[in-house]
Amino acid sequence: MAATVSSASGLLAMLNEHHPLLKLHALSNLNAFVDHFWPEISTSVPVIESLYEDEEFDQRQLAALLVSKVFYYLGELNDSLSYALGAGPLFDVSEDSDYVHTLLAKAVDEYAVLKPKESSQESEKVDPRLEAIVERLLDKCILDGKYQQAMGIAVECHRLDKIEEAIIKSDNVHTTLSYCINISHAFVNPREYRREVLQLLVKIYQKLPSPDYLSICQCLMFLDEPEGVANILEKLLRSENMDDALLAFQIAFDLVENERQAFLLNVRDRLSDPKPHPSDVPSVQDSMGSSTGNAPPADVDMTVEAPAAVGNVLDPSEMTYSERLARVRGILSGETSIQLTLQFLYSHNRSDLLILKTIKQSVEMRNSVCHSATIHANAIMHAGTTVDTFLRENLDWLSRATNWAKFSATAGLGVIHRGHLQQGRSLMAPYLPQSGATSGGSPYSEGGALYALGLIHANHGEGIKQFLRDSLRSTTTEVIQHGACLGLGLAALGTADEEIYDEVKNVLYSDSAVAGEAAGISMGLLMVGSASEKASEMLAYAHDTQHEKIIRGLALGIALTVYGREEQADTLIEQMTRDQDPILRYGGMYALALAYRGTSNNKAIRQLLHFAVSDVSDDVRRTAVLALGFVLYSEPEQTPRIVSLLSESYNPHVRYGAALAVGISCAGTGLSEAISLLEPLTSDVVDFVRQGALISMAMVMVQTSEASDSRVGTFRRQLEKIILDKHEDTMSKMGAILASGILDAGGRNVTIKLLSKTKHDKVTAVVGLAVFTQFWYWYPLIYFISLAFSPTAFIGLNYDLKVPKFDFLSHAKPSLFEYPRPTTPPAATSTVKLPTAVLSTSAKAKARAKKEAEKAAIAEKMSVEETSSVVAASSGKGKAVAEKEGESLQVLSFLVDSASEKKPEPEPTFEILTNPARVVPAQEKYIKFLEDSRYTPVKLAPSGFVLLKDLRPSEPEVLSLTDSPSSMVSPAAAGSATAAQQSQASSMAVDEEPQPPQPFECSL
Repeated sequence: MAATVSSASGLLAMLNEHHPLLKLHALSNLNAFVDHFWPEISTSVPVIESLYEDEEFDQRQLAALLVSKVFYYLGELNDSLSYALGAGPLFDVSEDSDYVHTLLAKAVDEYAVLKPKESSQESEKVDPRLEAIVERLLDKCILDGKYQQAMGIAVECHRLDKIEEAIIKSDNVHTTLSYCINISHAFVNPREYRREVLQLLVKIYQKLPSPDYLSICQCLMFLDEPEGVANILEKLLRSENMDDALLAFQIAFDLVENERQAFLLNVRDRLSDPKPHPSDVPSVQDSMGSSTGNAPPADVDMTVEAPAAVGNVLDPSEMTYSERLARVRGILSGETSIQLTLQFLYSHNRSDLLILKTIKQSVEMRNSVCHSATIHANAIMHAGTTVDTFLRENLDWLSRATNWAKFSATAGLGVIHRGHLQQGRSLMAPYLPQSGATSGGSPYSEGGALYALGLIHANHGEGIKQFLRDSLRSTTTEVIQHGACLGLGLAALGTADEEIYDEVKNVLYSDSAVAGEAAGISMGLLMVGSASEKASEMLAYAHDTQHEKIIRGLALGIALTVYGREEQADTLIEQMTRDQDPILRYGGMYALALAYRGTSNNKAIRQLLHFAVSDVSDDVRRTAVLALGFVLYSEPEQTPRIVSLLSESYNPHVRYGAALAVGISCAGTGLSEAISLLEPLTSDVVDFVRQGALISMAMVMVQTSEASDSRVGTFRRQLEKIILDKHEDTMSKMGAILASGILDAGGRNVTIKLLSKTKHDKVTAVVGLAVFTQFWYWYPLIYFISLAFSPTAFIGLNYDLKVPKFDFLSHAKPSLFEYPRPTTPPAATSTVKLPTAVLSTSAKAKARAKKEAEKAAIAEKMSVEETSSVVAASSGKGKAVAEKEGESLQVLSFLVDSASEKKPEPEPTFEILTNPARVVPAQEKYIKFLEDSRYTPVKLAPSGFVLLKDLRPSEPEVLSLTDSPSSMVSPAAAGSATAAQQSQASSMAVDEEPQPPQPFECSL
């Protein structure tokens, strides 16, 4: 029929008839042919609209549908949606057409804008017809089994009831819940609404027959509900099932990875102590002996782990709970994970001291910038390994550091020994201020030592806070105050301790530029994410002081206080970004970066891009571009695309910012697009742009092998060339030296990670990287990068939190993820010799002698051939001799042939790894557990701390990581260990060869 119709004029004429059936016939057919005749029908829209408005006409909805389609083709989507709402059920949400898809998207967008405002009194109520269309769409998605699509729409439309319905009706509730958690972190922007979604998810999780406690606790952590987490942990610890205790340990390790110190300590303190039993119960030893089932293993040292009340004894079940509780508290305090990480980094250390030696030899002594950069590179290269061989072997060279360089050199020990909580203070004792005595030590060394203590105890400063406070109170020297403030900020990171804040504030109000800068940063570190009224107080003082250093420290400190607060920080951000002082506008860029960290928030990105191209201050523009890296680190693939044009800007500050933005957001990913963007910047015409690009390239390439990207090898050679080039600019050389340290950070066993495995931000890492970028103004802050280091390790743990030896599989070629090959010392012949003068007579004599030697060689060769033919013709002894004499030549020729012809053996496609093992991020997807393995993980995870279920508990266990750093070589101990001994720490720790037996006499 469609083929015979060539015009809609006849049908349109019927609309003017009086009989309703004729109008219905016209509307039905026009609706069928509107796709073809909409230009013609559009001329009669007023007539059709009048039919819709005629309340006595019983086909009003059909008229509305027809008008809606005409407006859709005219591009008037608002009018089209308005009439589609009037069409009621005739607007079929299940119809598969562009018209329906477009209007549904428009309806969802409009509803998503109106629904959140519905609760406020100013806004009008959402049109019930619009709500009906959205509900029909959601019901259809759920009915068709498109649960993820339904959840996406429901989340966007703020319909918690539909989110719950989609989850409960889905085929796999656990998978759907995980998906919902992911989209709530990635796409739900208002922070308060995200909290509502997570509260709903926790409620659904808890109703399940087998709740996923790992996910529940992650949600509760975001909601800042330590009580809920403590209740879950206690329930699992008191369970008779040992698997529940393992799950509790795993939950604790996963929470620790997010580095929220104040929250973890809250959870730890809310766990109830074991209930003491009346004293007529048998003794502890008897109780332990008679307990069955889940009693602690015999080798557990209960004297340490059972905090029984004095005068009371515990029954068997409480004894077991007591032992488990001690372990969980050890995990939550961070001590267990820090100790295991320290052991891993020490035993697997593969630092190449030859690289540092080359840098040291190529750096001119009078160049203090490069001298300091080398010290920084050494600290970063050995971060957390406790290996300070390079410093002890170069004490004379190190002693040339003066003033602030000495401060940095001392502070570097804090990076090397980071996590050495038990011995941190004794390690730094030679450099610390001596209380009660007038010490003749350098204030720079003493200040650096206090800063080092903060780095050692970063985010775990319970044991050192009081000492740092006392040190701060007992000095008026601004250099020592500077170090003490930084140390206190690091040790009490995010704890919002009012007493410490007041003490640091007193230093700030002394109006000393050097001490005040550190005090401003320290106040921010203390109040990370608190969004308290303290920010206004800090901003007021920044307006009062005349010292640029203090204003800069406060600007960063204020930004740290609004960490993760998103919309709640908008007022303060607006205030800072509109300030006349460029330093405070610069702080506003950091406030934007940290408030919206990892959210990829479009509003924040737009604001930063606006400042990047419009602000009059180069500082602000550079920081605005750099800040994009913090906002986008959860979607690193986006960053190179967004900053690609900025990386080609005429302004070198903007180019530098683009380089750092890519380095921050793509750190540790080895992303090809990031490397491609940074490559041209490493040879930029401006020295500080080259510096930023080199540092960023190292951050992106850390833990990426040359086998997986050949550009890694090219970059290493480029760094070596820049360092050895005596004519290279100091800024570029400094960047190359620092990049060398970052590439091989932590003994080549750490990467830079800003997100935990559960996709939460790692607070300490993000804050550390933000303060690190301040090295543009203050070099000692370079050490803050060590806070972002995360070990690339799989560490499997048993019930006793020991590391059992077992094998697992990496289903990829070993060369893809192997350690970089150690550099070889340059050959002696490679030294460049000056040309020597040659007389013409001696040159002629040499040429003549060479010709005569060639003639003699030819003659000799001919005689050998003749002789061999004669010998071959003869027999007996002569033949044997000839063969014997010819053997060496034959062997040599065979070796040469075989070397050229022998094909290399094919590389295996897998690798067997032994717990604990280095597993780099790119390798994680290839990790598999062997089917016949004795151990199986509580939670399938390819890296990090993984609790293991022992399937054969009756068999004896073999343990790894038995070396504890407390027995390792420390700087306080005299430098007896050699570089070779330290660099081979891995083989000493794991594959140590047994000593020969002692001499003895045998009497028969």
